[in-house]
Amino acid sequence: PGYDKQTERDLSETRNFISNFAPLTDEDARALRDDAVEFDKYTYPMQELITAAADAEEGPDYFVCSSRPRIVDGKPSKNPRYLQRRPDLVDPRSAYLGSVATRLHRRIPTGAPLHTPVNAVVPGRRNNPPEANVRSLAVYNPIHYMELPELFMEFISSMTGKSPSTTGAGSEGALTKGPFNALPTIIDLNAALVSYLLTTQPAFVSAAGYVGPQCRVDHDVSLLVPEVWCRMAPAERDPRFLIEHGYLEKCTDMTHEGKTVLASRLGYRVTAKFARVFFGRVFNHPHLVFTPEMLQPETQDPAVFADGMDNICTTHRTVAENYFNDGTVEMACPPLRAILEIMAHGQTADGHGLDAPEVRDQFTRESLLASDWYRARLEAKQHQEKIMWAHHVHSIELLLDHSAFADVAERLNLTERLKTARAALARSETPDYVDTLTGTLGVQPL
Repeated sequence: PGYDKQTERDLSETRNFISNFAPLTDEDARALRDDAVEFDKYTYPMQELITAAADAEEGPDYFVCSSRPRIVDGKPSKNPRYLQRRPDLVDPRSAYLGSVATRLHRRIPTGAPLHTPVNAVVPGRRNNPPEANVRSLAVYNPIHYMELPELFMEFISSMTGKSPSTTGAGSEGALTKGPFNALPTIIDLNAALVSYLLTTQPAFVSAAGYVGPQCRVDHDVSLLVPEVWCRMAPAERDPRFLIEHGYLEKCTDMTHEGKTVLASRLGYRVTAKFARVFFGRVFNHPHLVFTPEMLQPETQDPAVFADGMDNICTTHRTVAENYFNDGTVEMACPPLRAILEIMAHGQTADGHGLDAPEVRDQFTRESLLASDWYRARLEAKQHQEKIMWAHHVHSIELLLDHSAFADVAERLNLTERLKTARAALARSETPDYVDTLTGTLGVQPL
């Protein structure tokens, strides 16, 4: 009660779409209200809802309360959900004031576009300690920076140990939602890698659930990261700056009971200095919030850490093998193919490991722009645009050739549109048009 004020406000309103909350009756409402100490912890909107349900002589048979999930097999469900309405539609005034304030700060006139680019990529990942039939994934400290090879291993595997949104452990997430995307996953991965290479945008992965097997954090760190990031100057968010000044330390392989633990696949992690300087902009005593055991999870339980890393590497191998089994590895761009080979077999077909310059040098913007495979994407995009504009020209000409559509042609100004389409078609057919596409995603060549 009272923990999530936004949820209590949302659930106190009408027209909600709710899942896995307990259907409560007026009798339940009276019991909630009569427990004065607990009832006082709720925010005012939820108190009003409970009171209305308790006093209603006629009305709905059920209502839901933010702190009462549905009971499944005798236990409260860990997966209560509801569809939240967009905050900018619920409170358009705040969204408008934010837009105006941004214009004033940047001195952008009203008629000019207001661009709000994404300048931070901070995905969160869910971690868990070992449980019955569920292996540990609690090997991450609060924030990790991953270079592109390690980051795409993370993306490709989309790994979770235990998540209330799934029915089991293993690989999950956006890349496993096959029913929502008929294209092979490798096509999306290729485009994502091109995007990262072109923008040189670093990614920082934050922990949710647990930091090490003994420190439960739920989603607190993931929610905290935006608060920290907005208090950092752009130069301070540059991984090179953070590494050079000791705010990030490289995770290195280690040995446990005679076996190598591939901890280097975790990239870089934040240090006590990062916690002191940057978390200190939010907390008065950050060293009490982020303890040495949280910054170095392997110290909490070395055996659990080693098993968690083995779990990750095993999932890397299992997921990567799927791309070889279904043949879609042949559609992977060279950098991703190298990563898939390392994930599945421990090295590339040429015998290079993850740290080999032959592998890592492929993950640079310069390498991308000079590569034949990126040029092929741009040529495929040019071909696609020629087909598209030829189709537009043909469609407009068909309408203009029929007198029955004269009023439509005039209303839609199709004569001018035909000129525009023909000009675009002619431009897309020029040999140097492909060069104007440099810096775009291009299209997967098929």
